[in-house]
Amino acid sequence: MSGGRATAAERAARVRFRRAVALLVMTLVVPGSAQLLAGNRRVGRIALRVWIGLLALVLGSVLLAAIDHSYAFWVASSPDVLAIMRFGLIALALAWAWLFLDAWRIGQPRAEGLALLLPHRRMVLGINVGLALLVAVPLFFGSHMVGVQRGLMVSMFSGTKVTGAHDGRFNILLLGGDEGAGRTGLRPDSMTIASIDAETGKTVLVGLPRNMSNFKFKPGSVMAEQFPDGWGGNGKYLNGLSTWAMDHTALFKGYKKPGVEATIEGVEGITGLDINYWAMVNMHGFHELVDAVGGVTINVRQDVPIGKTGEITGWIKAGTRKLSGEQVLWYSRSRATSDDYSRMARQKCVMGAMLSQLSPQTVLTHFSKIADASSSMVSTSIPSSEVGNFVSLALKAKKQKIATVSLVPPAIITSKPNEAKIRRMIAAAIDGKKATKKVAKPAGSTSTTTATDTESSSDPVITGGSIGSLKTGYAANQSDDLAASC
Repeated sequence: MSGGRATAAERAARVRFRRAVALLVMTLVVPGSAQLLAGNRRVGRIALRVWIGLLALVLGSVLLAAIDHSYAFWVASSPDVLAIMRFGLIALALAWAWLFLDAWRIGQPRAEGLALLLPHRRMVLGINVGLALLVAVPLFFGSHMVGVQRGLMVSMFSGTKVTGAHDGRFNILLLGGDEGAGRTGLRPDSMTIASIDAETGKTVLVGLPRNMSNFKFKPGSVMAEQFPDGWGGNGKYLNGLSTWAMDHTALFKGYKKPGVEATIEGVEGITGLDINYWAMVNMHGFHELVDAVGGVTINVRQDVPIGKTGEITGWIKAGTRKLSGEQVLWYSRSRATSDDYSRMARQKCVMGAMLSQLSPQTVLTHFSKIADASSSMVSTSIPSSEVGNFVSLALKAKKQKIATVSLVPPAIITSKPNEAKIRRMIAAAIDGKKATKKVAKPAGSTSTTTATDTESSSDPVITGGSIGSLKTGYAANQSDDLAASC
């Protein structure tokens, strides 16, 4: 420096430094451009073409997903596509990092008098490492997340048989399994059919009580051959089919889940509905899923006990509140101060709440936790190829009222179910017909009140946390608008 002015050598060093930095920035913005300008042009052309192709693919996919949501669901649920994406992201991260390394090399002239000054070399090295990490870390993390998604698809949606809609509807049997002491495997204590319109997503929840007995099986089924006169007597209930089948697995050759198959055959015999797929939730792990999404807001109509009869340890207080996983589990299962049918009503309220509150944004925000909880908690026969279709239907269902019909008292005597009446009730619910029912009368009233929803009463009876009573029926069990009945 002479008289405060840089010498020619210093100015040249600054130019070389700016050039080296520019090559790194060019690699960040347009991979391969540094090689086209000052390196191996063949490498630069290949990198540039790949970059342009990837941009076109991403932009085209985003546009297609915006037009047709099913495309996005297909991408997110196809194990093959996810595998390609995972390894593609890893390859992209490694290749981009190599381009940064090569751009750094190009910006380091070795000729006498042209080399960067030591401070400049250190700065360029730091910038190079920083930019490489800026690109590689998100790509590697993205690859990890795609791997988690693929693992979830492979482990949970392991079904291989694709079945079409029956009479325009998909019927999915939802089972709540209980791993109690002395039980073999998961015993389904909660059974609900989600009957979904294949076009509109309109959903009807058909609830079956665990203590239903004296019913016949679907003709031609394994259980129908073993019990041609039906299932009942000597404590034989619907939820006992699974245990019986697990003790006679030789009869169910070709079935991975004999207990589930026997239960399906019983459910089909009772309802007349053909089951497309099943999904079983381990109720003891259910709270993990609820916690993974940050809790679920429930309108708790009445204090609900935590604990079994004689072992109550606390209460879920009445009011609209966000419940933790443990609280939702007890809200769904408690019957210390109520009965099985009130519990069924509360379970439907939980189903409705989760459907309405689980948005794509919530799933993305808590994705890793949801994946970890779901993979160990849920098993299903739905093939991964069908997940996108059902996600699309679920989004349609969110915008509509959910109807419910439960095969419980007072409409149905569980020890002697009326098959014809059951079929009529289900058909009416699917067709959207409102069934007028009696509602508990407010104190001092002498008239009989009828309504399609007990919530319409000015002073509805609330029993065990559910609107209604064992005598009159619980609103959430028989409703054309589940949300209003909860």
